[in-house]
Amino acid sequence: MAPYRTTGELRELSLTQKLARSALVTFLLTFIAARASALLATTDWFPALRVQLWDTHIHHLNFGIALLSLIGGYLLFVRPGGRALAGASWLYGVGLALTFDEFGMWLNLNAAYWQRASFDAVVVIAGLLGLIVAGPALRRFRTRHWATMAGFAVVVTLFAVLVLKPLWSEG
Repeated sequence: MAPYRTTGELRELSLTQKLARSALVTFLLTFIAARASALLATTDWFPALRVQLWDTHIHHLNFGIALLSLIGGYLLFVRPGGRALAGASWLYGVGLALTFDEFGMWLNLNAAYWQRASFDAVVVIAGLLGLIVAGPALRRFRTRHWATMAGFAVVVTLFAVLVLKPLWSEG
């Protein structure tokens, strides 16, 4: 394999990168829409979009979990290709955003919607998807790519410790 690539080769994205790009775009758009609608609901400009089952508010993380479960089953058992696979990546991004937008509630179900942990989790997920989009295929990884991946793993681990530390203190 030649060390230099043509412009066409550099522009060509792998299937994994294309799917990650679709998931990243829908992830970010859904997160922005969820946060914007929640912000606007605090004003009189926009109605609160919420699902209520008797006295229980069904948070959108539940819809995200259901969507991720359905997409996971579909991908595992149907194994689609082409447009169906692209559509699955879009729905995967939506499910990720709905779920991780309320990540802080995973840790404390009685907490408010506006938790820092939720926003931080979204940033980490977006960064990971961005790395998949921008990075080379695993078979083309070089030492610097593995070093970047190891550094990212250390940072995510430290982030997880910082997020979970208040829970250890409460016990």
